[in-house]
Amino acid sequence: MSVRTAALLIDDDARLASLVTEYLGDQGIDVTVAGDAKRGLASLRSGRFDVVLLDVMLPGIDGLETCRRIRATPELAAIPIVMLTARGDDVDKVVGLELGADDYLAKPFNPRELLARIRAVLRRTAPVPAGRLRFRTGQLEVDFDAREVVVDGKRVVLTHYEFELLAVLARAAGRVLSREQVLDALKGQEYEAFDRSIDVHVSKLRAKIERDPKAPRYIKTVRGVGYALMRDAG
Repeated sequence: MSVRTAALLIDDDARLASLVTEYLGDQGIDVTVAGDAKRGLASLRSGRFDVVLLDVMLPGIDGLETCRRIRATPELAAIPIVMLTARGDDVDKVVGLELGADDYLAKPFNPRELLARIRAVLRRTAPVPAGRLRFRTGQLEVDFDAREVVVDGKRVVLTHYEFELLAVLARAAGRVLSREQVLDALKGQEYEAFDRSIDVHVSKLRAKIERDPKAPRYIKTVRGVGYALMRDAG
C-alpha cells in the first residue's frame, strides 16, 4: 500500500478548495482545508503535513504574514510552501519568496499545474543518493543525508528550497553555475520560474549562512554569469 501525501490548503475560496481536494485526492494527495490563517496554523501545529498550499489574499491575517509565521516557528520552518494568489504583480511573488515560500502559482490555475508544482517541491525534499554525503568549506558544513547545515558550530534551519539550492551549489563547489543551470537542477523543465526567483533565494540563503551577507565568503556572485560556492572559504 503506497503512502499518500498530506497537503494543507489554507484558502477561503470554497469552490477552489473543493476542486483542488477532489483532483489532488485522485492523485494520491490528501488535502485538509483551512479557511483562514488562524485555523491553518492550528492545523499545522496539531497535524503532520508534507506541503502547505497558501493563498495570499486571506481574510484577517493574509498569506504573506502567515508564511512569515510558519517560517518563524522552528517545528514548522522546513515544511515546503506553495503560495497561491489572484494577483499578477511580481512584487508579491518576490515578497513571498523573501518570506520563505518555496514556489508561487497565480490564480486561476490548472489543477495539473498545481500537481506538478507540488511534486517538484516534494522531489526536492527526497533523500540524496549515496555518494558525496557531506560537504565542508570554512565553517560551513552540509550533511546531505541528514539535510542539516551547520555554520560556526551552530545548526541553521533552512527551508526545503534553501537547502536544495545550497546542495546544488555545494555539489558544484568551485564552479560557477548560471541561473539557468541552478533552475534546471532545482526544478527541471516542468515550468518556468520568473527571473528574480533564484536571486531572492540566494539572498535569503546568504542571510542565514553568511556572517556578512553583503560581503559573502561562501556564495559568490559572478557578475553576468551566476553563482559559485567557494571550495576553500576563509
